[in-house]
Amino acid sequence: MAIIAGGTITVSQYVACMEKKDKYAHISSRISGASAKAGHMMRDQQFGTPDITEYTDAVIVGGGAAGLTAARHLHHSGFTNFRLLELEPHTGGNASSGSNQYSAYPLGAHYLPIPNTDNQPLLDLLAEAGILTGYDPNGLPIYNETDLCYDPEERLYIRNRWQEGLVPQLGISHQTQDEIRRFLELMEQLRKAKGSDNRYAFDIPVANSSNDALYRELDQLTMEEWLTQQHYHSEELRWYLDYCCRDDYGAGISTISAWAGIHYFASRKGKAANADSSQLLTWPQGNGRLVQHLQQFSRDKTQTGCVVYKITPETKQVLVDYYDINTHQIKRLVAKACIMATPQFITQRLIPGGQYDHAFVYSPWLVANITLDQIPESSGYQLCWDNVIYQGKSLGYVNAQQQRLTQQLPAKQVITYYLPLDHLDPVASRKYAIALSPQHWVKLIADDLEAVHPGITELMHDIDITVWGHGMIRPHKGFITGDVRAAAQKSPFANVFYAHSDLSGISIFEEAFYHGNKAAGALTDYCG
Repeated sequence: MAIIAGGTITVSQYVACMEKKDKYAHISSRISGASAKAGHMMRDQQFGTPDITEYTDAVIVGGGAAGLTAARHLHHSGFTNFRLLELEPHTGGNASSGSNQYSAYPLGAHYLPIPNTDNQPLLDLLAEAGILTGYDPNGLPIYNETDLCYDPEERLYIRNRWQEGLVPQLGISHQTQDEIRRFLELMEQLRKAKGSDNRYAFDIPVANSSNDALYRELDQLTMEEWLTQQHYHSEELRWYLDYCCRDDYGAGISTISAWAGIHYFASRKGKAANADSSQLLTWPQGNGRLVQHLQQFSRDKTQTGCVVYKITPETKQVLVDYYDINTHQIKRLVAKACIMATPQFITQRLIPGGQYDHAFVYSPWLVANITLDQIPESSGYQLCWDNVIYQGKSLGYVNAQQQRLTQQLPAKQVITYYLPLDHLDPVASRKYAIALSPQHWVKLIADDLEAVHPGITELMHDIDITVWGHGMIRPHKGFITGDVRAAAQKSPFANVFYAHSDLSGISIFEEAFYHGNKAAGALTDYCG
């Protein structure tokens, strides 16, 4: 017997208690992510008169994918007298990456689908970065083989075993098979469909999509409502579509509009000489690979740790006031023009008379990079790049080392675990996420993975947790075609330009890239 406060227990009970207590004690962990404290300084604090005034031709506020793209555009246009101000200690936004001694890994976005062949600016970027290596005689892009996702790509854990691919196959009825086939055939038709304006019904960037009412009216339904209208009732098909919406938008089919849900499938028209149209470009550091290329064009012009708290457009100049966290000084930049590469919930708080419209809803996310001895074997299909759990709370995990160039297994393995925080409304989910300690996240993550990999907790050593309070814009019903998004497209000031993926209503690299180029082009035209 063992004596404890308040009574006695058996030795076996004591051992069981200690094992339960210490189950996660060997796992080190920490939380990183967007600097909520610094961001709230902009929202809550009153700053005095700037102590230092400096001058430049242009200022870019925000160093995510859109801001870095804008900087690249300015650089290539010969417009070199600019500054880029970033709140975080580094640029990259939700396409940032990290690393440890075993692997680089993504802190957010982790892949880029084969681009549409008419998206020449994006193809040019990939060529510049050495990812696109040329074109075949038919004009199709040729991609670097090491940048294409290696086989095997995807698997799904369903009915106690892994299957190849993410569309459910194991144990499904003939009726479900028919529904899945019918849905995929319809998506293929819509991929080719054009509206009365001769634009593709669904395109990337979103701005190129058809304005035909036949397609725009899909935005007035949720994806779930549309599925019911179209007589898609299969549990497995609905789960798959819910997974897709949660993956790209941070919310499921009961929230996301049918237009956005269909766009996920019908907007992709990429082709390549050496890859299938459905193949992905990916790297150990995820889209950090693209960020690292973009950073070179503004590295000597970038200031991190800058809390921009006020933008004052005047007739011939813009005043950009900010607090420098590194020097504890209040500063002002005077420029001819400014690019706001910031989400609307920030932009509208900075400009005069700005009013943030809560129709712009942002999905919170958690990304966890887990270092472990090995990924346990399990029944069914082999380990893939993307590993998804049927009806799971999370989106599963990505094998960060899938793209390694050597066949030799690393000393430790790193997997990237994705969890959209959509169990509550976005505001409540953000508060929930911020309140949790690293130890709570460790337990949640380990317990989730134990369902498909019994014993995996014992193999874990370290978890690098990233919480994105405003991870991505959420295209809820009515948002894509609504007046609020339309109004946000244009700045009310002649010398202030907007650039962020939330202006598209869809948070993917291609949209950030589009808006960054658009804003930089408008700025150079304005400045002459």
